[in-house]
Amino acid sequence: MAVVIPELYRTTVGKKAVMAVTGGILVLFLIAHMAGNLKVFLGASDFNHYADWLRTVGEPAVPRRGLLSVAEVVLGVSVILHMWSAVSLARTARRARPVGYAAKKKSHAHGYAVHTMRWGGVIIALYLVWHLLDLTFGAVNPVGHTATPYEKVVADFAPSHWYVTLLYVVAVVLVGLHLRHGIRSAARTLGLAGARGYDLLAAAVSTLLVAGFLAVPIAVSFGWVK
Repeated sequence: MAVVIPELYRTTVGKKAVMAVTGGILVLFLIAHMAGNLKVFLGASDFNHYADWLRTVGEPAVPRRGLLSVAEVVLGVSVILHMWSAVSLARTARRARPVGYAAKKKSHAHGYAVHTMRWGGVIIALYLVWHLLDLTFGAVNPVGHTATPYEKVVADFAPSHWYVTLLYVVAVVLVGLHLRHGIRSAARTLGLAGARGYDLLAAAVSTLLVAGFLAVPIAVSFGWVK
């Protein structure tokens, strides 16, 4: 088994399978994360309680932050494997297709999708680092690391910090585009490209996540959450 798994990963099918599995893990995380973010509309007490619960869930059976740390490791590994598989598959595709043929046959839509996935993924990865330094560790947050989670969110998206809100909006929209293309690509890989239902599912899931994530910074910027 220890030999079979690395050998399978070296194949195109194996890399696509890894992308599908890690992509699914990340989508589930995004849905859960969005739901948690929306608790900010319940007020500071509920939002801070939720943030603390994430660190204490499982106690006393497991140490404080035990399950959260496991989840963070799984997410970190998923992001790395997802990105590495994408880069590896892109390199394989370039080697297998002559430049002239690619330039002739590649449609504008395909080129747009490739650039969205490639550069969008890079921007998302960079924003993820900023997001962790900002709201998780508080290193770059306006009120610092000692503030409550609610205070960090409100300070982050205050009107005076419009550039942070703009960065967040761009990153979230790119996540939506990335997710929509990813679901449609997974459908094509499974031979379901002609099924309109999967296009609608991709559009619905990505739109829901984008709207859910943007609701918080917009609400803070307009003073609806303060």
